[in-house]
Amino acid sequence: MSDLPQAILFDLDDTILEFHALAAPAWAATLESVAADLHPSTPAQVQQRIDAVSTAWWSDPDRHRQGRLDLGNTRRMTVSESLESLDIHDAALVGRIVDEFERRRFEGLRLFPGALDTLDHFQAAGVPMALLTNGDSAGQRAKIERFELAPYFSCIIIEGEFGAGKPDPRVFQHALAELNVEARHTWMVGDRAEWEILPAQQLGIWAIWVDVHGKGMQPDLDIKPDRVIHRISELVG
Repeated sequence: MSDLPQAILFDLDDTILEFHALAAPAWAATLESVAADLHPSTPAQVQQRIDAVSTAWWSDPDRHRQGRLDLGNTRRMTVSESLESLDIHDAALVGRIVDEFERRRFEGLRLFPGALDTLDHFQAAGVPMALLTNGDSAGQRAKIERFELAPYFSCIIIEGEFGAGKPDPRVFQHALAELNVEARHTWMVGDRAEWEILPAQQLGIWAIWVDVHGKGMQPDLDIKPDRVIHRISELVG
């Protein structure tokens, strides 16, 4: 593998932007703000219930695919189920909680240290880049616009716009075609091994896994990335 690829495909959430780790503090702050309406349950108890319901809901691949394309409605369903399990029946409260959580989470989004410097480096080196992200168009476009990421990418593929998401091979194939590069001269960089690393390797793309949580590969996943990093800034270190 040469020092520089002919093209790079990047994931967005938890690769360029810190995302999932921000959910817990956003839930905690949101639930504290409506603590009086949750009584006799405490905000901590409600958060534990939301975590349990959400984990069970998102564990199903089909629900995951459908839910991430309509996150607002999905959150309303999981919050409603969580509150009802604690004998809290208040549709208006559900709406307030979801709206406040989404506001806090979006405001809390941040780029990983060195992320823009990394994109600047490859752009200056003339390496074309594509952004491949799952989710709905509005939510993902809002992130891209907030951090002014669009100018870095010759191709942006958002699941809600393209009609398919990772790990569907069509996503990767479309990006390769748009960048006019061969798989063997391309890097895929992402944090989801089963969504980004394995499908990329199956197409002959050199796959770099971002172990964003520093926990190593899940033992039930028989996936061997071509390289492991913890932040994309390591690509130019």
